[in-house]
Order: sequence, then C-alpha cells, then structure tokens
Amino acid sequence: MSFIYKVIDHVQLAAPENSEETAREFYSGILGFTEIDKPASLKKNGGVWFQAGGIQVHIGIEYPFVPARKAHPAFRVGNMADLKTYLGEKGAEYREDDRLPGAKRFYMTDPFGNRLEFLEWEK
Repeated sequence: MSFIYKVIDHVQLAAPENSEETAREFYSGILGFTEIDKPASLKKNGGVWFQAGGIQVHIGIEYPFVPARKAHPAFRVGNMADLKTYLGEKGAEYREDDRLPGAKRFYMTDPFGNRLEFLEWEK
C-alpha cells in the first residue's frame, strides 16, 4: 500500500432537529469543548461542531433521529480523576466500567442518548 492512515479527523454524532442549543450546553458547558465554525456551505444542514485539543465532534441533524446506543466514540484522556471531579461539579452522570484490562474508563450519554466512552490507559 502506498497510503497510510494518520488519525481520525472527526467523529460525527446525530441529534434531533433544533437541538443545537442543547448540544452547546452539553458539549461546551459540561464537557468543556469549544464550539468551532462550520463552513458556510454546510451551515444550512443544521448541527454544530466542537473541538478539544486535536479532537473534533460534529453534531449533525438526522431525520428521523435514532441515538447511537452501542456505536460510540472513545475519548482518551489524561488525569481521569480530575475529569471525574470536574464532571461531578457539573452534575453530570457517568457509569464506571472496569471490564477493559489496563484501562480506567467510564461511559456517559449525551442529551440525545448517544453513548460516549472516556478512557485512560494505565502505564
């Protein structure tokens, strides 16, 4: 092969119509992502985009909407304990999971029912 895979550019999650403000409240207000501008050619589709470090999450409007309950992005984090403290201060709920050897992880859902995983690999 003469090509290589580098990184995932972004993850797209679906949301119901007119849910952009709810997405902002969760992804910026709770998770701490920064909203980024969508290209003008895509704004007519609705939705909203966010970024934290090199991670982008695009929230797209889907008709009819069905949340992703099994398929999910997994965000690798540093200082998981600090993230849990931060989320606790925001009143966010998450579910611990110890089934992946060598990792600390938890799951939560966004306001639309999409599953999100957060993990930190042990050294």
